[in-house]
Amino acid sequence: MTVQLASQPHLPGSKVVGVGHYQPPTVMTNDDIVARGVDTNDEWIQSRVGIAERRFATDDSMIDMAEKAAVMALETSGMTAADVDLVILATCTGEQQVPGGAATLAARLGIKSPGAYDLNAACAGFVYAIAAASSAVTSAQARTVLVVGSEKLTDYVDLFDRSTGIIFADGAGAAVVTSSSEPGIGPVVWGSDGDNAAAISTDRETATLRQEGQTVFRWATSNMGTAAIEACKAAGLTPSELAAFVPHQANLRIIELVAKKLGATNAVIARDIVTSGNTSSASVPIALSKMLQNGEIPSGAPVLLLGFGAGLTYAGTVILAP
Repeated sequence: MTVQLASQPHLPGSKVVGVGHYQPPTVMTNDDIVARGVDTNDEWIQSRVGIAERRFATDDSMIDMAEKAAVMALETSGMTAADVDLVILATCTGEQQVPGGAATLAARLGIKSPGAYDLNAACAGFVYAIAAASSAVTSAQARTVLVVGSEKLTDYVDLFDRSTGIIFADGAGAAVVTSSSEPGIGPVVWGSDGDNAAAISTDRETATLRQEGQTVFRWATSNMGTAAIEACKAAGLTPSELAAFVPHQANLRIIELVAKKLGATNAVIARDIVTSGNTSSASVPIALSKMLQNGEIPSGAPVLLLGFGAGLTYAGTVILAP
């Protein structure tokens, strides 16, 4: 017997209609890091990674920060909880193995019975989640998707380790994705290098995050320029047509080198790393939200998002600014 299953109609496109972010109020400068007893100094930190200060969550949980960023994203989009039927939470710092945080986040926001799942692609997670949200909308599996990247990395980092404690921080960013008569989210270009997955990992016994900084630096600077160019090509654009480039805020030197290889001569480049540190999956949406809030990117302008990190994974896509 031959059975034909019903399929959903495909919609013309998807778009980001609103973004938001939240960062905890506790600011940790480089001098504060030194005062805690870390063997480093402000000049060394800024010359190596470009960070002047970062935010640590002392009272907020990962879900608390996700909720606050999501509220802002819903407000800027003009949507309400009743409009959302899918929630995707990108995080690598879940509070427990089971359950994931997406359903809890949805319940806190008053979203009734949505699809809900967590996605872990570490620092590339938000861009992976945007691609998943776009696919859900264009295949009519969802009408409106809330995408959140939220991380409380201070739960997993040895704050006295000079290779990680000076870099990682806490925060959350969010976006609302819905259908569009014209494409507002380009095709995703993604990939991985599992042979080097051990370059960023957590200790099996202590769950403490460790990374081989030089390995990650060489991999990112050697490969992410090409990935960025390919994401532009997939969207039918040249880098010179970009209004903004928002890469993962891993290291200021990586950002500058990848931007140079991309050749986005007319684009404003996100450098939120300087005041926010590395917030993994939250870094791209935090930087994007701040740039839009500050009027640095006009509505409808093409913006390249590029996430990369543990796995080693990466993902890039061009969106039109809400």
